[in-house]
Amino acid sequence: MVSGFFRSPNAKEYDLYKYTPFKGQKLRHVTAVLLCGTMLFGAATPPGLVGIAQAADSQNQLTIAPNLSHFTLDNGLVVVVIPDNRAPIATHMLWYKVGSADEPVGQSGVAHFLEHLMFKGTKDNPDGAFSKVIADLGGQENAFTSYDYTAYFQRVAKEHLPLMMKLEADRMANLVLSDEVVDPEREVVLEERRSRVDSRPQSRLGEALNAVTFVNHPYGSPVIGWESEIEGLNKESAIAFYDRFYTPNNAVLIVAGDVDASEVQALAEETYGRLPRRADPGARQRPVEPPLSGERAITLTDARVQQDSLSQTWVVPSATTADDLEAEALDVFAYVLGGGPTSRLHKALVLDEEIALSAGSYYQGSALNDGRFGIYATAADGTRLEDLEPRISAVLEDLIENGITEDELEAAKHRMVADAIYAQDSQVSLARIFGTALTTGQTIEDVQTWPARIQSVSIEDVEQAAEAYLTSVPVVGYLKSAPPAPDNAADAETSLEADRS
Repeated sequence: MVSGFFRSPNAKEYDLYKYTPFKGQKLRHVTAVLLCGTMLFGAATPPGLVGIAQAADSQNQLTIAPNLSHFTLDNGLVVVVIPDNRAPIATHMLWYKVGSADEPVGQSGVAHFLEHLMFKGTKDNPDGAFSKVIADLGGQENAFTSYDYTAYFQRVAKEHLPLMMKLEADRMANLVLSDEVVDPEREVVLEERRSRVDSRPQSRLGEALNAVTFVNHPYGSPVIGWESEIEGLNKESAIAFYDRFYTPNNAVLIVAGDVDASEVQALAEETYGRLPRRADPGARQRPVEPPLSGERAITLTDARVQQDSLSQTWVVPSATTADDLEAEALDVFAYVLGGGPTSRLHKALVLDEEIALSAGSYYQGSALNDGRFGIYATAADGTRLEDLEPRISAVLEDLIENGITEDELEAAKHRMVADAIYAQDSQVSLARIFGTALTTGQTIEDVQTWPARIQSVSIEDVEQAAEAYLTSVPVVGYLKSAPPAPDNAADAETSLEADRS
């Protein structure tokens, strides 16, 4: 299960691995961003946090990052400061309010392409000097692109924060690109697509499923871009995108760690504050996804698939587009339906009937426009998807028709608020939570009061949200195993079919 702020939503992010200790890993934003309900932290919860969580459950008073402060520079840059004095470390994270859903038509992937190119250097810091400085200081860095935002971060000893702000401000305004660096990087991105999408059946199915879920909205295009359009990206398209969106008035700076708000403000004024507004990106107007009749389904078969699986997707309001407590109610419903080993789906399909190896659900609420509600399941040996699917529908329909119990509601609330507590134990998690919210139409207050809103959700709220958004026919994706091609067992025999009847 994925919750609106404190679990991982099912959106795609693409990270830059070069020059970073995170090479080979996939970072997911904590608001939770992207698959199927893992806890934010694997370590045991500190006893003090357990006590806070219990107190919050009973008193309904938990505020996320209560010591946070924020201000806006004259050039429009929003700055958020989250003090954490447990260690002499600072996390410096710069977010731009632009992602793949803001790309010009025919240039899918340019947001992610520019993310790569931002590491190529400026006049004062050429040829990857920024990354080399961070490595020499023993710091960490990374960048990631999603549908609604692009972000860059460094984690260093606190005395190096002024240098990070100076270097990041430099590349906000002074990126230098040439065909000699742009053309080879385009090939790097194409290879990234081949390795992370084209060679992975699950990724290819997900890409196709998105395309038939969002047929008019840019969320239907992959963050990394379509191959044919990546091939057409060049220096001019990257610079045009940079000049329009990479400006202080379109950015949010999050600084978390052993810092003082007045110190951060002085540093921000001295570095970012010297930059002029380079552009006015304008309102983020995007096409509206129309209601469509009939069934939409995608089937992909591949010899590399070990276990057949399926997923079901509904387009639902996000935390930004929802009314009243709809988003929080969908969050709770996803938890009860498929949020772990005590959920309805897991108990029915995995434990009782033993027809699935796994089953769950999630709510992706972190989006500027509408979000998604999803159900997924992997069939057990000897079970066909044609037999598993109606059992999933039966569990869902029973929960919608008869509602959740009071015990399920309270258990979901307690666990979800506890997740919010756990998130506060990590600088990076908090920075990602607030950065994601502020680039997808939410406010600082929305994040800070999320636990209170979860606590106020009633059984009636959950029933109304489920009835309103989850009784329509979902978009379905089937991933099936297939025998290898007889002439070459190493090649996958693949078929992809779409039904939009």
